[in-house]
Amino acid sequence: MKLLMIYADRFAFRLGKRALERVEHVRDEGEERDVVVGFIHVEEKDKEVMGKVVTKLIKNLKWLCGKNDTKKVILHSFSHLSTSKAPWEVVLQILNEAEKRLRNAGYEVAQTPFGFFLDLEIRAPGHPLARVFKDI
Repeated sequence: MKLLMIYADRFAFRLGKRALERVEHVRDEGEERDVVVGFIHVEEKDKEVMGKVVTKLIKNLKWLCGKNDTKKVILHSFSHLSTSKAPWEVVLQILNEAEKRLRNAGYEVAQTPFGFFLDLEIRAPGHPLARVFKDI
């Protein structure tokens, strides 16, 4: 898994083009403030160790939330950080499990619509812990 985390003063999205015909979207747009956005790329190898990958994903998101004094997380599937890609069903399973576990830990969590390209607006402060990349 590759994980690009951005702490954003403001993060907003609008639905763009559909990338997967087999998934349904829940909402057309959204906006959140004071949030850590996880741009998550699930690789082929991750499907063999999904539990461990989800645990490390959550640990990293919670760490950056702590550094930026927020309990808000947005999970965003972003399959542009590696050439290796897991099947979309695996990606969705990992995102859903991460959301469930973060909620159980007291975090406000949302996912961007899965299977769509999105118009994104991100306003992030210029400090070292606003942007962090992890290779999990």
